[in-house]
Amino acid sequence: MMTVKPFRGTHDLFPEERSKHLIVEKCARFITTLYGFKEIATPIFEYIDVFVHTLGDTSDVVNKEMFTFNDRHDDVLALRPEGTAGVMRAVLSHKLQHTAPHKYLYIGPMFRYERPQAGRTRQFHQVGVEHIGEANPLSDAEIIACGHHFLESLKISGDITLEINTLGDTDSRNKYRKALISFLEKYKNDLSEDSLNRLEKNPLRILDSKDKKDQEILKDAPQLTQYLTPDSQKFFGNVLEGITALDIPFKLNPYLVRGLDYYGHTAFEFKASNLGAQSTVLAGGRYDGLSEQMGGPSLPSVGWAAGIERLVMLSTLLPKKIACVAIIPMGQAAENYSWRLADTLRNKGISVHLDYEGSLKSRMKKADKKEAVAALIIGDEEIKSQKVTFKNLVTGDQSLIKVDEIELFLKSIGSC
Repeated sequence: MMTVKPFRGTHDLFPEERSKHLIVEKCARFITTLYGFKEIATPIFEYIDVFVHTLGDTSDVVNKEMFTFNDRHDDVLALRPEGTAGVMRAVLSHKLQHTAPHKYLYIGPMFRYERPQAGRTRQFHQVGVEHIGEANPLSDAEIIACGHHFLESLKISGDITLEINTLGDTDSRNKYRKALISFLEKYKNDLSEDSLNRLEKNPLRILDSKDKKDQEILKDAPQLTQYLTPDSQKFFGNVLEGITALDIPFKLNPYLVRGLDYYGHTAFEFKASNLGAQSTVLAGGRYDGLSEQMGGPSLPSVGWAAGIERLVMLSTLLPKKIACVAIIPMGQAAENYSWRLADTLRNKGISVHLDYEGSLKSRMKKADKKEAVAALIIGDEEIKSQKVTFKNLVTGDQSLIKVDEIELFLKSIGSC
């Protein structure tokens, strides 16, 4: 027998929930346009190397969470687990590095085979921006300002806190990596299995460990700020000056990291007060080395991404409903007449529900269920007089009006 339930970790978006997604998408498109971003759409699957070479072989995403498959020619493909790598691949594929900088917005589904949790499913949806080919620290500040503006536009419930850190330049990270490994070597027997696996290849990711023992050990660990080069200190200082000038409050978090080699300098997260452990709603940072990791030229870049499902949980904005009018024809002649009237009203931007069957009473009940604000009842007498019976379904008032007065009456009840 055919399985008719959705795959675990996926779900269907029916109109009510989908309309909430559309609010987030609409806000994203509007706010990012103010900052000069233009929308791009990349394929939902790529050659697996796009993600393995960029996310790294120690990444949980690569090791545990990617949906992969072979095509008919035995090429190994992967459903995209995140958006940045695909956008950079698109830039390099079309040789757009020669005309950089570019500012892109993307919106769409991502796929990760992980344990479903609040606001995160195996097929989830993200909105993200990438500023590609710009090395100035003020572009980091602008990206953060854009994210802050976007979250404000959604009227998020609860408090949102910006946490920020610097990963420094390559020299800073190399010195710090050695110091961190030297410190953690003493605790090999106490580290979690994941942290032990990361110790040699990706020690910075240990800083982000959620294991309680790891967190206790890290309290005495050296901090990256102690190893920043003068250039890195200046870069980060300029970023902080930029967001301070815009009155965006922030909190320094020395444990906030991005563990991949192509990340550097700014890392930041906006966190919600009412989401529990999974509190991050928008996160980003600078990834100057990504293009080179993919075989391209040096292309300094910065960006952020946010999960739409979590934003929907937090946004207090409600979908705007288009006022619906029910047309109720009584008789064959009225049906043909109503069909033409419905077309006229729809061309004026008015939503019309047509119901051909049942008694007048049952059709009025259906109009109520459709949340219609008015019913237009049409029979033989109405056709002869070129008038319709207009019933206000909010107040119950009823009157006979001319056809060309319909729009005026709808405006009078604030529905057009």
